[in-house]
Amino acid sequence: QLLMHFSSAVQNSALLVAKSHAVAGDNTRPPDLHKAQYVELCKLIPAERFLGCLVDLCQALWQVMCSYWAVLTWHRDREPAGESLLSEDIEARYVIEKLRGGLQRVWQDIQKKVTQFLLASNIAGFKFNQFIQVLDIVRRLMDIGQDFCGSQSEELQQSLRQQSFNYFKDYHRSCMEELRMFLENESWELVPVKPSFSILQLQELRFLRSPARTSVPPGSPSGSRPEASLRLASADGLCLFDASCQPFVLQPEEEEEDLFDAVASSPADGPGSAEVDSDDSDIAEELKRDFVDEMTGDAPQHKHHKPTTRAANSSSPFVTNTSLNVLRQFGKYMKMMDVLHTIAFDVFLCMSQLFNYYLYAVYIFFAKEMSDFRENCLSIKAQKALQKIREDLCESPDGEGQEPSSKIQVPQLSTLVDLTSPENLFGLAPRVVAAESLQFLAEQFMFLAPHLEALLPSSKRSCVQAHLQTVSLSAELRQPTYMTVAARAIGFDQVLSLMERARWDVHEIMSQHSYYVDVLVRELQLFLMRLSEVSKQIPLPPEATDILWEHAIRIAHRTFIEGFSQAKRCTPEGRAQMQLDHQQFVSKVEKLREQCQPLPDKELVEAYIKAYYLMERNLRDWIVEHSKEYSTKQLTGLVNCSHLNKKGRQGLLNLIEDIAASPPRK
Repeated sequence: QLLMHFSSAVQNSALLVAKSHAVAGDNTRPPDLHKAQYVELCKLIPAERFLGCLVDLCQALWQVMCSYWAVLTWHRDREPAGESLLSEDIEARYVIEKLRGGLQRVWQDIQKKVTQFLLASNIAGFKFNQFIQVLDIVRRLMDIGQDFCGSQSEELQQSLRQQSFNYFKDYHRSCMEELRMFLENESWELVPVKPSFSILQLQELRFLRSPARTSVPPGSPSGSRPEASLRLASADGLCLFDASCQPFVLQPEEEEEDLFDAVASSPADGPGSAEVDSDDSDIAEELKRDFVDEMTGDAPQHKHHKPTTRAANSSSPFVTNTSLNVLRQFGKYMKMMDVLHTIAFDVFLCMSQLFNYYLYAVYIFFAKEMSDFRENCLSIKAQKALQKIREDLCESPDGEGQEPSSKIQVPQLSTLVDLTSPENLFGLAPRVVAAESLQFLAEQFMFLAPHLEALLPSSKRSCVQAHLQTVSLSAELRQPTYMTVAARAIGFDQVLSLMERARWDVHEIMSQHSYYVDVLVRELQLFLMRLSEVSKQIPLPPEATDILWEHAIRIAHRTFIEGFSQAKRCTPEGRAQMQLDHQQFVSKVEKLREQCQPLPDKELVEAYIKAYYLMERNLRDWIVEHSKEYSTKQLTGLVNCSHLNKKGRQGLLNLIEDIAASPPRK
């Protein structure tokens, strides 16, 4: 009888809550709410009342559970000790056993009522934050069910899984389209965040800050791995089933901490100037918001910040408006994983697509030109990863043979970003911001990896480490991104033209280096001066300046080799002149910038000059050994100017042709 009483209490509590929120509607014959069945009432609850009704329903059913738990506790506290055979003791033990068995029955009744309520409503039309709140409340209820009777709440989980998966699939599609729009409107300028900026300050990722979850972001002292369980903290006293607790109360969102550096973001014009983002008339309305959900119209409550026009604090991380929004999306996706474990793996795969698309955009905007020109500037692993990203995410140019919603377009660089002007070093500033913001995004993904693993089923956790292999390739994109600038900014063609006019068939040893050396050194000096000018606009990280300088010197040395190979005739004295020119170049360049290591490719020039003096057999072996380091044209030029007789030269020229025609060695 007691169990039937609690079953009726569940029915009546659910019915009363549904009646209090149901609206008859505008039908010509509106239903009588007092006579309507529970499921029918659930269908009459308008969307704007759904969340409040769900909270009230769960709270009412929680009260029933608390009452049942109180009854069970009362009897358990009076459970007879030992194996007494007194009739009243036997009866007491029987009651306790029945009450313990009734835990599952009461929970099944509660689970059924909530499931009916959820299935009667169209939660697919909710805004993302509302949808997450629904899942969070139901997840709290399932946690209570676990504590109440050890139930896994399969019925509730199944009712949510398909609805949630379909909702998230549409949401992710809209996020990817929004990401493409942001990338196509991105100016690749720094957002002036504070030097102390941490992604855990973002409202969307704040739920990771509880002690059991929090590790230390990149750049901070290392912390411990988060605990395996990442469930949201339950209300105090939940396990005690205290009826005075309210575990389903919706907490108002806290205001986000101020992330932005007031000094870096304030205009340089002095007092009286407007705030950085006060004049945003030139920004499209949809871009003033973060990722606006095209499906639901959901817009987060934080402002879009105009990039700074001054050099940001050199210790601040490289963040763009787009990368900041991607980080916010990471938080939303992880929240979805946290509140609904059944689709956590699907959500993780979508989250990895956000990162991959940003990486691919940086590649095609800033690195593809050089990587196409020089195949070896990216590893085979990186080339395959980029190809896979394109195949998995991007529509083919003709768009044939694909479902309309399965892939998205390849983003196009904004026409406002100038990568062709020599005055701005061929867009060095946006290149640096793009490459370094990608690297910062990669570091944050790696920081989140332990949290992601904890949110996934144990059988799927290896996928996080697998994706980190792609994430780690971000650093590789620095090379082709910066190499383009070094290749274009220095007048190597002018130097090559001067070398072509030089005479190498002289018969006396000169004491003065050639004029083209001064021209080349001056070009490198100007390059360093222009780098200094760019560093006043944005901080240039050491990795960027190192790559730029290294590649400039590498091309300079390649210019030496190419120029020497153009010689029609050459005497030993001419070779000595080549050696003098190169030595003077090295001496002057080493003074331009502190160099911890030898100048790159210096040994290639020295070896090329010295090869002139080798005997035929030794020169043959040298050509075979160095055939990958020098072009066919350069090797041919070396042989044509050698001291060998005609027959010896012809034999070596034939060897060079054979090497060029043979397939590359693995």
